Amino acid sequence: MITTMRNKVQLMGYLGNEPELKDLGKGQHLLRMSLATNERFRTADGEWKQDTQWHSVVAWGKQAERLALQVKKGTALMVEGRLVHRSYETKEGEKRYSTEVVLGEYQLIATKEAATEE
Repeated sequence: MITTMRNKVQLMGYLGNEPELKDLGKGQHLLRMSLATNERFRTADGEWKQDTQWHSVVAWGKQAERLALQVKKGTALMVEGRLVHRSYETKEGEKRYSTEVVLGEYQLIATKEAATEE
């Protein structure tokens, strides 16, 4: 009998912007990244379409510091982590929701420039 279910996600894509490293004080760091994944599919009419999904990825601590030195906009990256859903209120009192991948492991694949040179 399975008693524990795991929250695990694995994505492979390109970073869509420059990662943002924040120093939270007391030696704690947070890295925020936006990862784009693409899926190509054929419609019922036989036309090819591409669907791009954007994923927020966050890394913490020493991993955040290390990764910030290794990646930039356009880097191809495979990430594995867990999905976290959270809610917050804006200054105007509006309730907002967000979903993030909290990074567990990662693998650098290539920069966009290196991938297009091959």
